Amino acid sequence: MTTVELGSVQRTLLMPLWGRAVESRKAQPLLFDPAAAEIIGKIDYDFSTIARNISPITRLAWIARSLHVDRTIRAFLDRDPAATVVNLGCGLDTTFERIDNGRVSWIDLDQPDVMELRRQFIPERARRRSMACSLLDEAWLGQVGTTGPVLFVAAGVFYYLEERQMRAFLGRLADRFPGAEVFFDACSPRGLRMANKKVIEAGGMDQGAVLKWALGRASDLKAWDKRIAVVAEYPIFRNFKKGLRLDEKWGTAIADLLRVMSMVHLRLGREGD
Repeated sequence: MTTVELGSVQRTLLMPLWGRAVESRKAQPLLFDPAAAEIIGKIDYDFSTIARNISPITRLAWIARSLHVDRTIRAFLDRDPAATVVNLGCGLDTTFERIDNGRVSWIDLDQPDVMELRRQFIPERARRRSMACSLLDEAWLGQVGTTGPVLFVAAGVFYYLEERQMRAFLGRLADRFPGAEVFFDACSPRGLRMANKKVIEAGGMDQGAVLKWALGRASDLKAWDKRIAVVAEYPIFRNFKKGLRLDEKWGTAIADLLRVMSMVHLRLGREGD
């Protein structure tokens, strides 16, 4: 068994990992991630608190998020098959295995302790490389090494930034990669309060993992920097009701009605656009 030695924020990757493993064991899973189920069986971690306290709606949100990420990347690669995708805060996900078109250039980025754990289960492959650093470390931006189309994806990551950090981060991406796209999930202020209580606290995470940044509307980001354009914004359970039980349909509908979580797609323009 592999011992898990992660920082407070980094340890939260175990929750969506567990969620994908549970879904993958179903007879007809909404998302099939066999690597998640395999990893769960090989790491030394007590998942009983997560299994006992995390609601089915929260678990479905993790699955919906992964499916939205997959679809967005595939659509991006349909336009530019040899583009670069940067997976910010990759954790132990296997998005690359699900979407690889044989031409994409892929970068997985996360904190050094996460990448050390990741290497034990998910090896690098051709056209796929890793960066062990914080996304706030500016040095990695110069190592992406492309002048072509770039899509940055961040699943369950930006919540842990302060607003000032998020604002500066998007500005740096716009400086370095004009024309790039960014796809991520965001909580409303109400959703952030709910997530800290019903996910972080309920899942047995410590106070060091508290979520910080909430987004009212994606259009609010345009006031940060005139180079930010909103491509799309939609509730996390959009087009996700088919195949759910009645109670799950009600729960996901209420979550969307309350705007608990949304998916946000941005394009970073150039000065003067």
